[in-house]
Amino acid sequence: MNYIRYAYRHAVGYGLLEQNTVIPLEGSYFETGKRTHERLQLGQVKLLAPCVPQKALCIGINYRDHAAEVGHSVPKSPVVFMKPISALVGPNDPIVHPANVKRVDYEAELVIVIKKTAKHVSEKDAADYILGYTCGNDVTARDYQSPTGQWTIPKGFDTFMPIGPVIVDNVDPTRLHIESRLNGIVKQSSNTSNLVFNTHYLVSYLSSIMTLYPQDIIMTGTPGGISPMAVGDTIEIEIEGIGILTNPIVAEHI
Repeated sequence: MNYIRYAYRHAVGYGLLEQNTVIPLEGSYFETGKRTHERLQLGQVKLLAPCVPQKALCIGINYRDHAAEVGHSVPKSPVVFMKPISALVGPNDPIVHPANVKRVDYEAELVIVIKKTAKHVSEKDAADYILGYTCGNDVTARDYQSPTGQWTIPKGFDTFMPIGPVIVDNVDPTRLHIESRLNGIVKQSSNTSNLVFNTHYLVSYLSSIMTLYPQDIIMTGTPGGISPMAVGDTIEIEIEGIGILTNPIVAEHI
């Protein structure tokens, strides 16, 4: 299934995407959402971030090549930080380059979307708690990160968490090609087989610490190849079997 959240005629709905046809649901895919008889064309709706999480848990240094490029050892346990929900935006929404930030980087990431409440979930049962996967961009104000060594501030600016365009439930998260393109030029190219900590382990590990709720997301880390974005640029994150998340970079107007 391809799950979407969309705006249509000033209302927000949840639906299924089959080719270019949107099938609206009664309720959402996190509940008992049933197919309606209505059909919309994809061009009639605005795609939104496909879920609205209570919390976004993010994993740092989860690809060996990224660890090497930032001069960090490969961690023995997951490095975890959080992004505020005020950072959430969807496909084609602008990423705002803050006026007081010199360097804003893209970070292509596979995103886990939680389906149902999870606490102390075993790794072998983790798949039962995952609705599916989407594309994400862990946008980072790099000059706010380097001097302090802390991550929440540089990664927590408004619009710094684009996700979408769809949640897909029929991909193998252990072997997906992941790529970022800045103005059409490939900058990152890797595979989720290179993750230090895989998706099912992360659900198990994090659920042993805190309760995960429906719509919560886990951003699984970025491969090597990070670099800055400038106002006027367009960044694309593409993950095999999921789709392309596109966002333009715009200036902040204070």
